[in-house]
Amino acid sequence: MDLPDVVGDAFEVFVNGVRQQPGVDFEQIGRTLVFRRELRKEGRLGFWRWTSIFLGVAGTYRHNDTVDVVYPSGSTRAVASLTPEPVPDGPTDAA
Repeated sequence: MDLPDVVGDAFEVFVNGVRQQPGVDFEQIGRTLVFRRELRKEGRLGFWRWTSIFLGVAGTYRHNDTVDVVYPSGSTRAVASLTPEPVPDGPTDAA
């Protein structure tokens, strides 16, 4: 996940509102943040998922991780929200 151009060298990272520690929770490689755990954002609901929810077969719990980068901007602090890559909708392997 790449940092926006407006973010300088000093910043804090939060995932789902929880502060992340550099070197522990993520690494910075150039302008890219690499997280130790998989961050997920599910894409749009497909036809079968909507149908299964409508019929009461499945629930609506979805992965929706948020990443916020807090950085100084002049005399205040600003927030840039980053979006993880969406994961495809559909069956997953439980193996």
